[in-house]
Formats: sequence, structure tokens, C-alpha cells
Amino acid sequence: MDRQPAPPEGQDRAARAQLEVVHPKHWARWILSAVAVFFVAQFLWSLVTNGQYRWDVFAEFFFSDAVVKGLGLTLWLTVIAGAVGFALGGLLAVARLSKSPLLNSLAWSFIWFFRSVPLVVQLVVWYNLGYLYPQLGLGWPFSTDFWLASFDTVTLISSFAAAVLGLSLHQAAYSAEIIRAGILSVDQGQLEAAAALGLPRRVRFFRIILPQAARAIVPNAFNEVIGLVKGTSVVFVVALPELFYTVQVVYNRNQLVIPLLLVAVVWYAIITTVLSIAQFYIERRFSRGALRVLPPTPIQRATGWVRTQWARLDDQPAASVTGEAVIDTQTGAVR
Repeated sequence: MDRQPAPPEGQDRAARAQLEVVHPKHWARWILSAVAVFFVAQFLWSLVTNGQYRWDVFAEFFFSDAVVKGLGLTLWLTVIAGAVGFALGGLLAVARLSKSPLLNSLAWSFIWFFRSVPLVVQLVVWYNLGYLYPQLGLGWPFSTDFWLASFDTVTLISSFAAAVLGLSLHQAAYSAEIIRAGILSVDQGQLEAAAALGLPRRVRFFRIILPQAARAIVPNAFNEVIGLVKGTSVVFVVALPELFYTVQVVYNRNQLVIPLLLVAVVWYAIITTVLSIAQFYIERRFSRGALRVLPPTPIQRATGWVRTQWARLDDQPAASVTGEAVIDTQTGAVR
């Protein structure tokens, strides 16, 4: 059988260029998108036209002094409780992985107790600790002879101190399990290879284990921090004027419940959005050693989408090259 000679390369390229590019029709996607857009537009229209929302009241109190002070206290509680909680949680996680039966048992008992008791109960107990122990101090063991130092419990454990203690210890119990799970996710071969090289344990932990464990820790850790931001609203039980408590006080006076609740909701949404953006970029940073293609940033996604639409108008291949980065305009990924 005679073989037909292959057409010249230039002729073959010209023939391919004359082919009509037919893009697939995603009818189900368009229909579902249209339905979603309809409901979103309907909801936005109701926000604008429904006078019961009282957006004038919302604007009046959104930046009011009381709300801003409550917001500052919420952020301050989040920072302190988050820092103390994750620091203590890291120590508990290491103790849980320790070969010492005593350290392991103590860490397990701490985590079990503070995960079992509701946060509200913990806050109330810390705030009323003076009922159980009127005096706290240092002295002889198994006695109340506080010859070294003595403190009045009611004075020492204020509303703020009770809130910090309750939130921090509660957060530490959950953070310990998150950090422990991240450490266990590191391949055992990595630890054996590091030990075979004779690296000190401190170097092994901070240079080999922790960077790899961070990929599993970061998403859950940010999830806990976001939950902690909203969890600070529970400290109203100790009469601490954080954001939600401040809003409650205001709407109990003027009876404008919905507009004031919207003030709190929007502020919580802003904080959560900022934390989510930080989470994305931190996860992207730690994924460099695990992924060949980094997840695209929002700017890269937008650029890829624009280039896809432009390529479809010109019937060009749906990929563009900018410098050394190749942007897949179907997915927005950078290669």
C-alpha cells in the first residue's frame, strides 16, 4: 500500500487556521447562573426598597463611638486569645505526641476537659472564681498561708481577665488538636531522613516538620480564628462591652433591633473577609513546595477571564503568555 506524502508544514498550518473553532455550549451552567442571578438581584432589590431595614439608622451607628470601641475590644480579645490559645495549643500538641506518659496524660486531660465544658460556663466560672477562692496567692503547699504573695480574687479576675482566660483556654484545647493533626500529616520518612542526617531535634522540628505541617494547620487555624472572632460575642455574660454587647445595649434603648444587628453583621463580615484574604495568600505561600501550579490570585483569575473572552472573539487559542508565566484562561491557573 502506497503511503501518501505528508503535506508541507506551512500548508498544514494554513489548513488548521481555516478550521472553525466551535466552543462547547454549557446550557445547564447558563440556566443555573441565570436562576442564581435572579435570586441575588431580587434580594438586593429588597434591601434597597424595604424601608424596615432603616439604612439611615445603620449609617448613623456604623461608625458611632460606642460601636467602634466595642469593635476595638472584639479585635483585642481575638488577638490576645488567639495568640495565647495557639501558643498553649502548640505546647499541648507537643505534649500529646511526647513519649512521656505523664505529659501525654496531662495534655489529654486538659484538652478533654476544656472541650467538654461549654464556653459560656467557663466564662461564668472564671468571672465568679472569687466565690470558690476568695484569695489567690503563693505560700506553703496544701494550706492557705500565702506568705509569699496574696491577691484578692475579685480584684484580680476582672471581666476582661475572665474573658481572656475563658477564650484562651478554650481555644488552646482546639488548637492543640489542629497542630497535632498537622504534625502527624508529615510523612514519617521525612523524620527518619532528618534523624539519619544527625540534625538536632529543634532543627528537625522548625526546619522540616513545621513548614510541611503548616499546609494542614493553616486552613483549620484560620477557621478557628474566624470562629473566635464571632465567639467573642459570648463574653456579654460577663458584661464586657464588645461589639455585640454594645449593639445589644443600643437597640434595647431605641428598639431598632434590625438596623443595629446589621451593624454588627457587617463589621463581623468585614473582619472575616480580611482574615479569609490573609488565609488565601498564606496557604498559597506554603503550597509552593507541594504544588507545581500555584492557585491563581484574584487578579490573575480576572486577567485570565478577560483574555479568554478576548480570545473567543478573535477565535484564538484560549491561553496567553505574559513574560514567563502562562495563564490557562479556562481555569485561570498560572503555569
